[in-house]
Amino acid sequence: MSSAEVASALPISDNQPNRLAVRRWLFVMIGLVILMVMVGGATRLTGSGLSITEWRPVTGAIPPLDEQAWLSEFDRYRASPQYQLLNAGMELSEFKFIYWWEWGHRQLGRLLGVVFGCGIFWFALTGALRGRELLMAMGLATLGGLQGAVGWIMVASGLKPGMIAVAPVKLMLHLTLASIILTLLTLFAARFSPPAKPDRSASRSWAVIVLVAILFQIALGALVAGSRAGLTFNTWPLMDGRFFPNPQTLLAVSPLIENFVDNVAMVQFNHRMMAFVVLGLALYATIRSRSIDPQAPAAQRFVLVSGLVVLQFALGVITLIHAVPIVLGIAHQVLAMAIVVAAAWNSARSVALKT
Repeated sequence: MSSAEVASALPISDNQPNRLAVRRWLFVMIGLVILMVMVGGATRLTGSGLSITEWRPVTGAIPPLDEQAWLSEFDRYRASPQYQLLNAGMELSEFKFIYWWEWGHRQLGRLLGVVFGCGIFWFALTGALRGRELLMAMGLATLGGLQGAVGWIMVASGLKPGMIAVAPVKLMLHLTLASIILTLLTLFAARFSPPAKPDRSASRSWAVIVLVAILFQIALGALVAGSRAGLTFNTWPLMDGRFFPNPQTLLAVSPLIENFVDNVAMVQFNHRMMAFVVLGLALYATIRSRSIDPQAPAAQRFVLVSGLVVLQFALGVITLIHAVPIVLGIAHQVLAMAIVVAAAWNSARSVALKT
C-alpha cells in the first residue's frame, strides 16, 4: 500500500476552529482526570476515603455548614467500622481533615461531569461533534457515570463490618477504569489532530502492546495500594532476602487464587515483575523504532514513553524503599497517568507503512 493510500484511509481531521476547540476541551478533560486521580491518591494515602458514609450525588455537594451539621456527619462516621476499629477517639478537627479530602475528590468528579456534559451539549449544538464522534463522546460520558457508581461501590465495600479500608479489588477496578477513560479521552483527542504521516519507524502493534502492558501494570499497582503491600518488603532488588521469594511466602494463602489479591507478598511480587516486563517492552519498541529512523516523530514518541517508564521504574523503587510516603505515593500515581497519556497518544499517532 502506498503512503497516499494509507493517508486516505486515516480519520479525516481538519484545522477548522471548532475542531481545534474540541481538541482543547478534551485536553482540559485529560488534565482534570489526572487531577482527579491525584486527589484520589491523596485521599487514599491519608485514609480519608471512608469519611463520608453516604452517596448523595446531588445534595452531597453541600458540605456541613454549621457545628450541628458537622456533629451529625461525624456521628455517621463514628458508626463506621473504620472509626471503631482504627480511629476510635478521633477529634472533630481530625475528622474534618479527612472529610475535606473525600469531599474534594467527589466535587472534582462532579466538576468533570459538568465540564464534559456541557462540552458535549455545546459542540453538538455547533456541529463540531456529530455522527460517530458524538456517539463516542456520549459513550465516554456513560463511562464517566459508571466510574462514579464504581467509586461508591468501592467506598461501600469499606463500610462493611470488620473493614477498615476499601476492598483491594474494588480499588483496582476504580483506578483501572479511570486509566481506561484517560486512554479513551487521549485517543479521542487524537482524532481532532491533523492526520499522522505514515513512516516506517512507526509500529501501531508495538504501541498498543506497550499501552496494554502499562494498563495492566496500573491494575496490579492498584492491588498493591489497596492491600497496602507497599508497606512490606521495603528492599530492592531483593524481596525477603531473595530476588524470587520463597514459594511458601508467595503461596501462603488458601485457596490458591486468593494469593493474587490477599497475599501482600504475591501482590507486591507481581507488581515488581510486571515493572520489568513494561520496561523491557518499552525499551525494545523504542530501539526497534529508532533503528529504522531515529529522527521520525514515531521514534521520538517511543523515546518519550520509554523515558517516562524508566523514570517511573526508578520512582517506584524509591517509593518502596521509603515505605510509600504520601508525596512519593502521589507522584508515582500521577506519573503513571502521564505515561498512559503518552502511550495512548503514541498508539493513536503510530501509522506505519505496510511493507
